[in-house]
Amino acid sequence: MKLILGFVGQIASGKGSACDHIVKKYQAGYYRFSTPLFDIVNRLHLPADRDHLQQTSQMLRETFGQDILAQVLTSDVKTDRAAIICVDGIRRPQDIELLQPLDGFVLIHIFADIKTRYQRLVQRSEKTDDKDKTFNQFLADHEKEAEKLIAVVSEKADIQLDNNGTISDLQTALDNLIKKYQK
Repeated sequence: MKLILGFVGQIASGKGSACDHIVKKYQAGYYRFSTPLFDIVNRLHLPADRDHLQQTSQMLRETFGQDILAQVLTSDVKTDRAAIICVDGIRRPQDIELLQPLDGFVLIHIFADIKTRYQRLVQRSEKTDDKDKTFNQFLADHEKEAEKLIAVVSEKADIQLDNNGTISDLQTALDNLIKKYQK
């Protein structure tokens, strides 16, 4: 049976770092809700900033249904042969409606305090507008459509994972979680 770890959390809470560790240590499959969005904005030669990604997501969901990205990822997860699979970037209830019924699915809410997350965001500069983002802009990002339902989805999580510590603390917690669920 597959172990499918779905990660939900606020911006820069550590979802990607958690998945990176699991992929590296356990050769897990890795799927991100944002990957199709990056593919589209890059193909259109648009800046891969948070606004363009969110606009693309909204357009796709309004045109093809609120669960369009969940359909894509669920299909990918079902065909992946890895024993462990990470799904990064769950944000909306529709994102888990198709994933949650899968055998082995565990929803993990990963969280960290806001100042820690801001420092991580600026340091990693994943999106083109992250490096120069002010703290007030970071706070404003939390009010955008893509972020508003994270709290609702987080309430449905099987695991609450505090990521206010070191990367080593996070990795230890993840290793313990995998041991627990692989029994």
